[in-house]
Amino acid sequence: MKKFMLIIAGFILLNFSGIRAQGIQLNVAFYGLQFKGGDFPSGKVRLKDTLSAATLLPAYLAVRQQHSQILLDSLKAFRQRFELNDWLYYQLVRKVAQELCPKNEDYNIYTLYKWYFLTAAGFDARLAITGEKLIFYIYNEENIEDIPFFMFDKKKYMCLNIHDFEPFDIHLQPPVPLVLKVPGAVNSFSYRVTRLPDFEPEAYQAKSIDFIYNHRPYHFNIVFNQELKAVFNNYPIVDFASYFNIPLSKATYESLIPLLKNNMSGMGAEQGIDYLMRFTRYAFLYENDQENFGRERRLSPEETLFSPYSDCDDRAGLFFYLVKEIYNLPMIALLYPGHINIAVALPDPKGTFINYKGKSYTVCEPTPQSVDLPLGAFSPALSGASYEVVYVYDPAKN
Repeated sequence: MKKFMLIIAGFILLNFSGIRAQGIQLNVAFYGLQFKGGDFPSGKVRLKDTLSAATLLPAYLAVRQQHSQILLDSLKAFRQRFELNDWLYYQLVRKVAQELCPKNEDYNIYTLYKWYFLTAAGFDARLAITGEKLIFYIYNEENIEDIPFFMFDKKKYMCLNIHDFEPFDIHLQPPVPLVLKVPGAVNSFSYRVTRLPDFEPEAYQAKSIDFIYNHRPYHFNIVFNQELKAVFNNYPIVDFASYFNIPLSKATYESLIPLLKNNMSGMGAEQGIDYLMRFTRYAFLYENDQENFGRERRLSPEETLFSPYSDCDDRAGLFFYLVKEIYNLPMIALLYPGHINIAVALPDPKGTFINYKGKSYTVCEPTPQSVDLPLGAFSPALSGASYEVVYVYDPAKN
């Protein structure tokens, strides 16, 4: 990142040609919900010339003039009503920006809208230019692995829109930041998804899952929201504390968890954990991320349930979630080179267990291996391999 900045100042409201008084009703579909933002002017904001600091300023002022406090208040009210965390709120902002200016018509204005709505909500978001690309960053204090960032005033800014461009080395084309001083836009952005909205029933689809345990077949009819693919499509590789706490949506939870509990009624914790381990291991087809997506991804538990294929990360996340919801036992996540699994603090440890900070944890392998592993057994492929404890769940502290 270059050490200099282009500073845009003089935030005064200007008249802008093309904005008319009459409005169009803003009505945006949001994963089975409807966002209504009132009327907005039918005139379109456009850059007067090629992308530059000089052309962005009047466009920004036009956006400010065009969109009243009513729209900003509507966004705030919708966010509060449905308890949208930052990532989900950003998905709403993306959809509203797309409605106002489709990205295929004018990507730069589309990005400017996103920046405007996030800064208006108090987030410290930044814009930068590299060549003809408008790069969009946001202040974030978490460990994110797979997207570029830059440091400014000892603060880390993650790139929110790198996925919109053909692959390029951002370090060879360092973006020049544009400092638009928006009062109150100082908050950090979090990628943590700890709650999903209560989507409308019409947003859900049914799926059948078959599974055999101890020679007995089990059949599940679960529902899932197919649009969650879009929610998490550009979700980065977050730290394990964030990843292992992504929940199911309410309807999916209610279609799966009570049935699992009923199936395990009469089982002790040991057999119940074994049941969940084998359900996660054998009820879904395996495929690694490179073959499945062409890149590394970590699916949320709900995505793993409806995805045709999943790998070890995805199954570890789903297994962790199921154990937490049904038994709420202490757990640790074990990261090996190229693999991850979960160990659970059973009342009576099984097999070759792991002692970690005063507790004994039984290794549970939720991913298919070359042999059928019982509780407490390590995969032969991992024999003698080193691992790192990358997440610790303690019900007394979490």
